[in-house]
Amino acid sequence: MAAGVPPDALGRRVSCGTDYGTVRYVGTVSRTAGTWLGVEWDDPQRGKHDGSYEGTQYFKCRHPKGGSFIRPNKANFGVDFITAVKDRYGLNDKQDAQYGTGDTVVFGTKTVEFVGMDSVAEQQRQVQLNKLVDISVRECAVSHAGQEEEISRTCANMRHINLSKNLISSWETVIAIASQIQNLETLNVSENKMRFPSTSTFTSSAFSNLKIIALNQTEITWTEVLLSAQGWPVLEELYLSSNNITVLERPDNVLQTLKLLDLSDNQLLDGNQLHLIAQLPRLEQLILRNNGISSIHFPDAGFGCKTKMFPSLKRLAINDNKISQWSSINELDKLPSLRALQCNNNPFMDTEKNPETLIQLIIAKISQLEVLNNCEILPAERRGAELDYRKIFGKAWLEAGGHWNPEKNKPSEEFLAAHPRYPALCLKYGAPEEGELKGRQPLTLKNQLLTLTIKCPEKPEQKPVEKKLPESMTIQKVKGLLYRLFKIPGSELKLSYESSKLEGKEVELDNDLKPLQFYSIESGDCMLVRW
Repeated sequence: MAAGVPPDALGRRVSCGTDYGTVRYVGTVSRTAGTWLGVEWDDPQRGKHDGSYEGTQYFKCRHPKGGSFIRPNKANFGVDFITAVKDRYGLNDKQDAQYGTGDTVVFGTKTVEFVGMDSVAEQQRQVQLNKLVDISVRECAVSHAGQEEEISRTCANMRHINLSKNLISSWETVIAIASQIQNLETLNVSENKMRFPSTSTFTSSAFSNLKIIALNQTEITWTEVLLSAQGWPVLEELYLSSNNITVLERPDNVLQTLKLLDLSDNQLLDGNQLHLIAQLPRLEQLILRNNGISSIHFPDAGFGCKTKMFPSLKRLAINDNKISQWSSINELDKLPSLRALQCNNNPFMDTEKNPETLIQLIIAKISQLEVLNNCEILPAERRGAELDYRKIFGKAWLEAGGHWNPEKNKPSEEFLAAHPRYPALCLKYGAPEEGELKGRQPLTLKNQLLTLTIKCPEKPEQKPVEKKLPESMTIQKVKGLLYRLFKIPGSELKLSYESSKLEGKEVELDNDLKPLQFYSIESGDCMLVRW
């Protein structure tokens, strides 16, 4: 092997300036002198060819212009872990006080001799390293563990390590580092394109206390995840974004303690892949942003029933997918523990132009939801959404066989498939009355606008607010507006009004379904808000 080239250079990760790549060839190139490294670059823009030169294929690249040859002295093969830690935290020889030769220290131009100074400085460095609990050596060119047991001797108290974007070439290197850290809880090795074991190997105890691991952009496959997970007995959070994972497998006897799984930016084959991870017993949070999912379905549960899949799932993120049908949102009501949902940037959201109506529909369709797109759902907002939903689709319910008389109430399967929560809403609020189902008047400027002064008599610090409200606006919608306007916590609002013509007389607004005009409210009147 040429000077400056490690004996295991083939397959190693290297950097050259700000560019990262993998060594695919070590040797000579025709009609040139000396040794070359053939590198496949992470960024194909850095390359020049596919690994061939003058008709000879020296190595292969995934991208037709992803490779090039560089001289060994241009390649950085990295440093060991402890060297990187000392460099990052200013604890190496160069960054201490300026030491002269022997046992002397330089102060300005004056050299003073100290007996045993080197050994004292080394002891101080040792003490400082042993105090480190949370260590980040991101982008520090770490490529190997270093001397045997050096990490355990110098950094015994580490619990959280960020090793992202280094020059780690294989999972074995990660094990070699972690096995020397007794209480390792958090490990980030993202942005290291490394080799993982492809067959079941000896399970190391290096990760026996590990609770969080990030493996984003490491090119790991789901099969490799499951093999490695045999060594993660108490893992709670697993981050796997941007790894080209397309197919999942059932995790048998692994990941059983997992509470959070992030699979963002992996183009899954289809939504049914999720069924393969649906039995993870403790999974509370699932992040599926930009996974190419077009539909979600839980076939084990019928209308109005709960699925046995994802029994503990509380928080689900399905932003930036291809979900176009409301039926997938209906399916989410089958999840027994779901409390928070993120679903922005999906085609189904384009079916409703009014963003407020869109939010109401989602709230009404998922019974236990408490947070939608990072906004808390207040009790009044839920009640309003459900009442509106019951009213909007009441006519369709009647036409499909719905009836106020329970004995005659037989809505079609087609209606129940589109509105599986409708029977539950009728039980909760009663079947809609015929008077309610007369066409809704759109809230446009053509409606009469009432100019009202809104006061909070029990909160004198709250200044009165003047608002223009359509006279056709229901009391329920007014309450929803006031919750947001005054940032009122989740308590029940009580509304009343004082007429400008009848001084001192207060009229209670006690029916959420009635519009303002029902109470003969006029412009100039004062609405009173209590909670």
